[in-house]
Amino acid sequence: MKPDTPLFSPLVGAYYFFYFAVVGIYVIFMPKVLLDLGYTPLEVGIIFSAAPFMRFLLPFVFRHYVSLTPKVYQLSLFFTFIGSLLFVATINDFWIYLTANLLFGAAMGISLPYVETIALVSLSKQHYGKVRLWGSIGFIGIALWLGRVLSTPYEALYYLSAVSFLTFLFGAMLTKYDTVSHSTAQEDASFSLTKYWAFWVSIFLMQVSFGGFYNFFTIYETEHGISLEMTSWMWSFGVICEIFMLYFQGPLLQRNLLHILQFATFVAAVRWLILYLYPESVFLTFASQSLHAISFALYHTAAIAYVFSLYTQKKLAQQFLLGIAFGLGGSVGAVLSGQIYGEYLFLIESFIALMAFAILFVHQKRKESIAA
Repeated sequence: MKPDTPLFSPLVGAYYFFYFAVVGIYVIFMPKVLLDLGYTPLEVGIIFSAAPFMRFLLPFVFRHYVSLTPKVYQLSLFFTFIGSLLFVATINDFWIYLTANLLFGAAMGISLPYVETIALVSLSKQHYGKVRLWGSIGFIGIALWLGRVLSTPYEALYYLSAVSFLTFLFGAMLTKYDTVSHSTAQEDASFSLTKYWAFWVSIFLMQVSFGGFYNFFTIYETEHGISLEMTSWMWSFGVICEIFMLYFQGPLLQRNLLHILQFATFVAAVRWLILYLYPESVFLTFASQSLHAISFALYHTAAIAYVFSLYTQKKLAQQFLLGIAFGLGGSVGAVLSGQIYGEYLFLIESFIALMAFAILFVHQKRKESIAA
């Protein structure tokens, strides 16, 4: 079916809404659920390293052995739902529950790159942002709703299963809009990370720099005298700014994507420096959160579009973007931030973002030499 049908955008928007609602439940509420059920912090850390690890591992499997076809995508949606059901049945056994998380993480890591690819093929850059913002709405919506209504740990599991089913339902409808040619595993084997190695190092470091924010922002701010309620508003304000950027970023994405990535990476360094210098200032912390629009929303969309333009193996490239950035970068960032947490956390994170910024100029020079 032609992707410009009026139903395509609403279906993609619904997929993003429910997919990132799943992410919201999993990231925001499941760690506390595990602690309430008697898991130790170490066990929680191990559990939540499983999904990023699978996101990092999967692209290498697809590069040599499997192609991301509509059937594989549909199976990933199905196993996302099955994984959420297994959580309910296995959560009281650490090892079996860890195995269920590996399955869940693998399935989640397959479906998003598939949808990102067909969305980029089918939608203009301006329209893509307006559709993608439904993911942010799903994330913040489920966070605000469950924050009010959850009363028992198992309720979070039931919500996770229900939203996973809706992701499966709306996601499965998108396969008929897939007009992207499917490369074989043999063709994908020619995919090269080393050709643009500096770019991949930069996006890895960029995500590492977010480790302190994702894992310790709440703790960091409350330890500096900011109330938990105010900190929750800071989180929400950042997501609101993200939604605003996704809606209006279309004209920006018509410009040089690499220059946008350089700018957004530098803004991330400034953002972390503000948090280091002024952790007790409500005004300046809100100002730093406003930069989420650039350092996350604009950066993320520009990175997706830029990778799409770099490689002919479109879906595999999106898998590597998810795997190297949010998989490996997210895992290393979480572990590193736990090791360095303290007064200089965000100063170090700012330095890491600056390294990511500098390496993008190395990539620019290499890309120009390859083109020449």
